[in-house]
Amino acid sequence: MRVEIWSDIACPWCYVGKARFEKALDVFPHRDQVEVVHRSFELDPGRAKGDIQPVITMLTRKYGMSEAQAQAGEDNLGAQAAAEGLDYRTHGRDHGNTFDMHRLLHLAKERGRQDALIQAFYRANFAEERSVFAEGDERLVELAVAAGLDADDVRGVLADPDAYADDVRADEREAAELGAGGVPFFVLDRRFGVSGAQPAEVFTQALTQAWGDRSPLQLIDEGDADACGPDGCAVPQH
Repeated sequence: MRVEIWSDIACPWCYVGKARFEKALDVFPHRDQVEVVHRSFELDPGRAKGDIQPVITMLTRKYGMSEAQAQAGEDNLGAQAAAEGLDYRTHGRDHGNTFDMHRLLHLAKERGRQDALIQAFYRANFAEERSVFAEGDERLVELAVAAGLDADDVRGVLADPDAYADDVRADEREAAELGAGGVPFFVLDRRFGVSGAQPAEVFTQALTQAWGDRSPLQLIDEGDADACGPDGCAVPQH
């Protein structure tokens, strides 16, 4: 079974939702038969790469809330993250364009290191003091190497603005086609969708339902037809 997760590194509920989903997945009886793929979704796709501002400032301007309201929201997110065993800085974080990180996640998918990289990006953005935005490409290289990627491969992607750009845009178009207006958005075997950072119990229910709903193979057998098997291929004698 395949689970696809549309998310953005700048999305705190994606950070929390991933942890909740993984709690459910860890105890799922068929865990070893579940493939998890991370898909791209930018919450702020129109933001220029160099446009970096404090999270509180971004929230007040984007949603028209007061600084006190924005800080209260961050404090609540910090509590929600802590409940899942996650570190979360409620003060001093910044916000910026995530497109390059999404491009690197597609490189990481090809290298089998996608989950490690997205977790490194999440932790750097939400828990560590150093910014994933303000320090430039070398900060992303550092995180990617720590997640198991080759530094030259990473620098090559960052130096080429077209590298994996189409993959990111394709993910985003597909999210729209599936009706995902926000993230996190979980799609199980293209039959079930779960929107938002739901409790682990909801993910457990979704995994169980998706697994049980899988239609068994319907075999059409009209007699002894020629085929190849472990012992070789039957050769007609006439």
